[in-house]
Amino acid sequence: MQNKNNRILVVGGGSWATANIKMLTDNSVEKEIFWWMRNAQAVEHVHKFGHNPNYLSSVEIKVPAANISTDLKTLIKQADIILLNVPAAFLKEALTDITTEDFAGKKVVSAIKGIVPDENQIIGEFLHKKYDISFDDFAVISGPCHAEEVALEKLSYLTIASRDPALAACFAGMLNTRYIKTIVSDDIYGTEYAAVLKNIYAIAGGICHGVGYGDNFQAVLISNAIRELMRFVDAVHPITRDIKESAYLGDLLVTAYSQFSRNRTFGNMIGKGYTVTSAQLEMNMIAEGYYAVNCLHEVNKQYNVSMPIVEAVYAILYQKRSPAMEMKRLAEHLN
Repeated sequence: MQNKNNRILVVGGGSWATANIKMLTDNSVEKEIFWWMRNAQAVEHVHKFGHNPNYLSSVEIKVPAANISTDLKTLIKQADIILLNVPAAFLKEALTDITTEDFAGKKVVSAIKGIVPDENQIIGEFLHKKYDISFDDFAVISGPCHAEEVALEKLSYLTIASRDPALAACFAGMLNTRYIKTIVSDDIYGTEYAAVLKNIYAIAGGICHGVGYGDNFQAVLISNAIRELMRFVDAVHPITRDIKESAYLGDLLVTAYSQFSRNRTFGNMIGKGYTVTSAQLEMNMIAEGYYAVNCLHEVNKQYNVSMPIVEAVYAILYQKRSPAMEMKRLAEHLN
């Protein structure tokens, strides 16, 4: 792939999509950026004022107004690279009118840290089966990188994974800035599943905090979580990988501990007695781990990996078990 004259479409209007817009436009590689947002009022606001009114409103949007639209089909036609950045639970809805032919000849990059509900598939698998997108034309963005810190230009590291090293290197080169460093990987399965699982573990950490456990227990929980994550990804896709790298352990740590982690916040609210619905309404943001834990519970029926933390979160969120009692039971399995 040539770096010059690439046309990139960002699909999604949330905080992480806005952060990706900022990274792409702050990067010095020549490119043209397009942006699809579902909300027509948000598009109009960006056209007039150059800021996303709903997320990361401090970020100056340096994308031409003519390139920002609610018409996804038209925007896809104009792009070489499609960067998907909507919550996994809404991906099928966002792509309702899009066909296999629309994706033909395109490179697709997923910045979605989730799993497609009902299908129980990570993004690469879903796109391959639904739209016949080759894994060689697909890449994943992962790593410990909160959108809020991108907006503040805090130094962050991203991992770009693809089976095609040229695609991974090319896209990594379009994200590098003064405050973003990139790492290249070929582990699309491991990085995608790690991004899904760390959200579940962050919910577990939040629940523990909500019911009154302290930092000592949280450290034990997360040390068990990384081992659980390793067991699962090694069962699903057994290749040589270092689970201590930032795309795995690093992303887990930031999601489990950061003030910006919506999954930890969601879990904390559940631990304090909120219902799932009330917690979601108060946050007004998607906690990907809520949908992911149901999907992982189903996927793991195929692999039968020992995943006591995932099962505890599933029991609390989907079987209405007591958070305090379930965490007490889980504590007996940790070491």
